[in-house]
Amino acid sequence: MKKFGSLVFVSLFSGAVTLGAYKFFLEPNNAGKITLASTNYAKNVSLGAENIDFTAAAENTVHAVVHVKNVSVSKVPGNIIDFMYGYRGDREQTQIGTGSGVIITEDGYIVTNNHVIQDATELEVTLNDNKSYKAKLVGTDSKMDIALLKVDADEKLPYVVFGDSDAIKVGEWVLAVGNPYNLNSTVTAGIVSAKARNLSNNGIQSFIQTDAAVNPGNSGGALVNTRGELVGINTMISSPTGSYAGYSFAVPSNLTRKIIEDLMQFGNVQRGVLGVEGGELNSNYAKELGIKETQGFYINKVTKNSGAEKAGLTKGDVIVQLDDKKINGFAELSAYINTKRPNDIIQVTVFRDGKQKTLPVKLTKKEILNYEFNGIEFEDIDATDKKQFNIKEGIKIKKVNNPEYAEYSDILDGAVILSIDGNKAKDMETVSSYLAKKENQKARYQIISKNGQMYSIIM
Repeated sequence: MKKFGSLVFVSLFSGAVTLGAYKFFLEPNNAGKITLASTNYAKNVSLGAENIDFTAAAENTVHAVVHVKNVSVSKVPGNIIDFMYGYRGDREQTQIGTGSGVIITEDGYIVTNNHVIQDATELEVTLNDNKSYKAKLVGTDSKMDIALLKVDADEKLPYVVFGDSDAIKVGEWVLAVGNPYNLNSTVTAGIVSAKARNLSNNGIQSFIQTDAAVNPGNSGGALVNTRGELVGINTMISSPTGSYAGYSFAVPSNLTRKIIEDLMQFGNVQRGVLGVEGGELNSNYAKELGIKETQGFYINKVTKNSGAEKAGLTKGDVIVQLDDKKINGFAELSAYINTKRPNDIIQVTVFRDGKQKTLPVKLTKKEILNYEFNGIEFEDIDATDKKQFNIKEGIKIKKVNNPEYAEYSDILDGAVILSIDGNKAKDMETVSSYLAKKENQKARYQIISKNGQMYSIIM
């Protein structure tokens, strides 16, 4: 899936439950437009694998799945031989990585994983008929591990139709199509073994889990149902060896579709905020909280100025439904919010004091919110901060409201936090999720002040 054919395990994404997206429907069969499958309510009853015909879905999909070649050039320090021959500088080293991609429009838009094309200086895609094209990168979403490519072809290209990933059921047959170990156009079959699979304690991702065989090189390939509709982008496996060991995971098509539509229209992903923090319920947690509900998302904090606050959501509410989708925990809530956009209004159903209540919540644009912990307000850094401090990630201290830290105000105001308790402060989502678990306990912050000095402060 990545350099030298070795397996890359995709980092799971962390943060508070705030990201959003939106649902959209586009005209079918037009260049540059994503085609959605029509609703199909048919059910397969008591059919074994031997009674299901996979051939049509496989035939249609293999022509729309491409082999992605990633060429990257990096500099490595010169060795003693270079020094002896008078060469003092770094040497350039070329690396080639491979993966898969899926053509989603007839005019050459291709979706793949971000980790397949990361750091590429040159991209090339090869179709099932062995035609090759240079590809350009349109945009990426590293958090969700999705990237969008574009090729210019002289002819209309075969493409897949998007299916509804929310409609697939556990136990339903699916096909994984890709290029494992450079074995082009490989098709494997399995069933959906779980939905809304969250593989980390603080992740915002929600995977489709299958037992279709996926190996290095499958990343970015298609997961389709038996009608040949795209229901996911194969992304990672769980394995102690680096090869398939029974489980594979795909980014749902509904989330993928939203991301690439944002990239097409805006050049970046439009992120929204529900504006709540908390955790999913179970029997022990419910007993500890003194509530009867054992399923749902318990709100422990509502973010200031968020749509949730304006709508009247409060600490102690248990979210059990968003619009018509039942919410059993964090993964379902995250998955649904990720298919919405800023300014979208969703109907949030909660249990409050034993009664059910539904409130309309307008998702807020992520950039206008900030997070406060122990009297200190934080916000994401911007491009100017990254350039000023020569960093790629971190969060900024916006304001210090706690008088306990007044003596440090000159150091803290405008400073950038690099890590908290040794954990990298990647962004607000990562930090807010981590600090929410500390419940007002103090933490150790590694910071860079406005004048560039490094400090380690407990607060």
